Amino acid sequence: MPSTVLFYDRPAERWFEALPIGNGRLGGMVYGGVTTETVRLSESTAWSGAPSTTDVSPTALRELPEIRRLLFAGQHAHAQRLAEQHLPGRPTSFGTNVPLPRLHLELPEGPAENYRRTLDLDTGIVRVEFDQNGVHHVREVFASHPHGVIAMRLSTDRPAALDLTATLDDTALPGAAVAGEKGLAFSGRAVESMHSNGKDGAALEIRARFELEGGSLRADGDTLTVEGADAVVVVIAVGTDWGGDDPVERAERPAAGWDAMRAAHIEDVQRLMRRVSLDLGPAVELPTDVRRERLAKGERDDDLIALYFQYGRYLTMAGSREDSPLPLALQGVWNDGLASSMGWSNDFHLDINTQQNYWAAESGNLAEAHAPLVRFVQRLAEAGRSTAREMYGADGWVAHTVTNAWGYTAPGSGIGWGMNVTGGAWIALQLWEHYEYQPDERYLREEAYPVLRDAALFFLDYLVPDPTTGLLLPGPAESPENWYLAPDGTPCSVAMGTTADRAFAEAILRICGRAAEILDVDPDLRARVEKARERLSPFAIGRHGQLLEWLDDFDEADPAHRHTAHLVALFPERQISPRRTPELAQAARVTIERRQQASGWEQTEWVEANFAAFYARLLDGDQALVHVTRLIADASETNLLSYSAGGIAGAPENIYSFDGNSGGTGAIAEMLLQSDGEEIELLPALPSAWRDGSVRGLRGRGGYTVDLTWRDGRLREAHIHGDAKGRVRYRDAVIDFAGELILHR
Repeated sequence: MPSTVLFYDRPAERWFEALPIGNGRLGGMVYGGVTTETVRLSESTAWSGAPSTTDVSPTALRELPEIRRLLFAGQHAHAQRLAEQHLPGRPTSFGTNVPLPRLHLELPEGPAENYRRTLDLDTGIVRVEFDQNGVHHVREVFASHPHGVIAMRLSTDRPAALDLTATLDDTALPGAAVAGEKGLAFSGRAVESMHSNGKDGAALEIRARFELEGGSLRADGDTLTVEGADAVVVVIAVGTDWGGDDPVERAERPAAGWDAMRAAHIEDVQRLMRRVSLDLGPAVELPTDVRRERLAKGERDDDLIALYFQYGRYLTMAGSREDSPLPLALQGVWNDGLASSMGWSNDFHLDINTQQNYWAAESGNLAEAHAPLVRFVQRLAEAGRSTAREMYGADGWVAHTVTNAWGYTAPGSGIGWGMNVTGGAWIALQLWEHYEYQPDERYLREEAYPVLRDAALFFLDYLVPDPTTGLLLPGPAESPENWYLAPDGTPCSVAMGTTADRAFAEAILRICGRAAEILDVDPDLRARVEKARERLSPFAIGRHGQLLEWLDDFDEADPAHRHTAHLVALFPERQISPRRTPELAQAARVTIERRQQASGWEQTEWVEANFAAFYARLLDGDQALVHVTRLIADASETNLLSYSAGGIAGAPENIYSFDGNSGGTGAIAEMLLQSDGEEIELLPALPSAWRDGSVRGLRGRGGYTVDLTWRDGRLREAHIHGDAKGRVRYRDAVIDFAGELILHR
């Protein structure tokens, strides 16, 4: 049986060793100590900052035509200077998700024996057990979605053997923690002064209720003391006033008893996690940190890869639920306090990270996880109308590189990264992907199409004709987050007609037209969209055989840059593919190879996941596996959480980023099953090392669920569940089918 448990034989000493729990809103990192226990708390709506109506540069619209004229005239350096002065946004109180106080328990001193700490992905429960001073201790912790709380139970096999003190402490947030007869309480605000004005932020309430089986409870200031208990149950709830909620009401909402909460939690988790299984080889009975270290040394552990795949699904489920108020941020619903205290902000990055956060959702059979992102993009589209009008004089809506819990849509505050004009378009494609995997005309009509239509309306106004060729070009914009060398050697970032923007313009226009056709609406808009698509610039191949990132064959200012935004045409889009456009697919491969071969290549977690997905689309399973392995061994930590490496993108140290885990899961799914709405391809990028295996429950576009078994590197059996007509491919064999299909080979 494949592993579904992360297992350690020692307590966590740091954040990257603790184990994550989450209920789609409330997150915890559980350390599992012997003489102490720590649960680091975070919550998705604990945001500093506030909405603003003055984010757009007041001179942007006025200077836009001149910047375009200079770029068309080849005066790139002059255009760059003008863009730097007039285009970046002016955020006044952007904000960030902030870390919350920790729950900290002090327990009796004494060495531990037979220690074991686990996170069971099948139940979503962290379990700690050990022997100390002749007493067997058991601790279980989970984040309940049905009840909206974190629950912990500490117990021993000897009556009256449990003593502890408890605090809510270690926070930079303004507020006060107090102990009372029911437990611990914290009242404060989510404010900070690096990303906002130090005054704006959500009101915050935390309650940690203690229920004892035997023993006594005593409160003294901010400390709670338990003596002589048989067992202790701690129930933690958090509330904020984000979105108009009453933080006290949410924090003090009554919860059920331990047994009822535990049973409901397990049923809830298993309903989602058991939809998909992946077997790549026998389980390995070693601690997870030892297995990861062995993988880093070159030893094979295919079962660890299967565990990592399921871990990405678990984190997606734990961080994004149908009723989550916000989608997965840069760090999901877990906050290590690092991203929020440096220049990044723990926000929503729209130049790949937020999109990649959801790569495990649809193919991984967790479609409900997309719901908060759909709502978020709908709000973003509404907020982006004023930015489109004020900055570009355009209809529709636009959003750029970053956004926040308050609906920020202006460019980022810095040139070189902030002018990603198609960030909103890229995230809007998630709404179409959700439809593709489960076609639902009501959803398309009421939720997705209005957003996609208005994104297309923006492009119809934003695209301008090239004075020389007459082709329609997007711009001025940046190819995230890369720079080129202008002909005079000046490093520049702003350009007309970047390949990434061209790819997203084509995607939005095509999808808008297709959706309008399905719904039989907006015939005039469909005609406009098709005419615009016909005038988009073509993809081009440069002098090194690479896919051009910009309209001209510029040299890159940083050949080892982590971003390859122009390859979005390969993945997640399919505008480039080995079968339909083999020359462009080869150019994409050259681009990837040149990046990796450049001195100082910026290896990060999301890049490894991205490259694995690229190679899966190039039907090269062996190279895809190389990058999946590197993601686990070189860009994920002891607890298998992915990180952005210190020294890259301004990070002073390794910083947790959710996208590697979800992106890795999505890339593995892409290796085993690909679909484009017309055809399902089985085992398209199966690595030669995965000789035998099986996967059950993967989802394909068109509403299909697919089970696969392979032996000796070849498909043995496939079971495709669905209601519609379809076409399935395995290597060069193609079969049309209707409804359910079972293949034996």
